[in-house]
Order: sequence, then C-alpha cells, then structure tokens
Amino acid sequence: MATFKCLFLALFIALSFFGGEAARNLLQLPNLPSVPNLPKPTLPPLPSIPTLPQPTLPTTQPSLPKPTLPPLPSLPTMPTMPAVPKVTSPPLPSLPTMPTMPAVPKVTLPPLSSMPSIPTIPIPTTLPSIPFLSPPPATTKP
Repeated sequence: MATFKCLFLALFIALSFFGGEAARNLLQLPNLPSVPNLPKPTLPPLPSIPTLPQPTLPTTQPSLPKPTLPPLPSLPTMPTMPAVPKVTSPPLPSLPTMPTMPAVPKVTLPPLSSMPSIPTIPIPTTLPSIPFLSPPPATTKP
C-alpha cells in the first residue's frame, strides 16, 4: 500500500512538471492572428401551423330500437323414478360377555422415612491473609 502511495505521488509530480513545461512553451509562441468576426446567419421564419376545423359532436344520442327476445321454451318434465324397495338387514349377533377379573388385593406401603437433612457448610465471611500478597508488617510505629 505504501508503494502504491509513493508511485501515485511520483506520477503526480511528473505530470505537474510536464504541465508546467507545456504552459511555458505556450507562453513563448508568437501571437496568433485573431479570428475574424463572421456575420451571423439568419434563418428563414418557420411556417405557421394551419388551424384545423374543430368537429362538432351531437348533444343527444340517437334512440336505438329496443330488441325483443323470443319467449324461453318450457323445460321438459322428468319422468318419475320408481320407488326403491327398503332393504332390511338381519340383526347383528350379540357380543360375547367378557369374563370378570378377580379382585386385586389392596397393598399397603410402609410409611416413608423422613429425608436426611443436608449438612450446612459454614461459609467464611472474611478472607484469610496470604503472606505473599499482604504487605509486610511495619517496623516503626507512627
């Protein structure tokens, strides 16, 4: 990235130098003849757009004859369907009876023993002093 910046700076300096040389050469050229004033051309006037006649619209609508429709044909009658005889199904067989289950004797459980209590661990509220981290005792009394 630094190389790119250096290359960009060198290119900028080189272009500035050559630009200065070109300007100096232009200043040293002899005066060029001035451009003569040319007459301004005149354009012919534009043709006018002809006005077209405006169409007139009728204010009332012409009446149209009302169409008459022929009457609708009557629908044919459907023949009646013959009556369907009722079908009777035979009675369903009865389900077999389930054998009775023998009575289950009631079981009594012994009473639950009480839960043992969790021992409490004393948590110290003060930190013990570590000789390596604590300052040495003062040798002089204030």
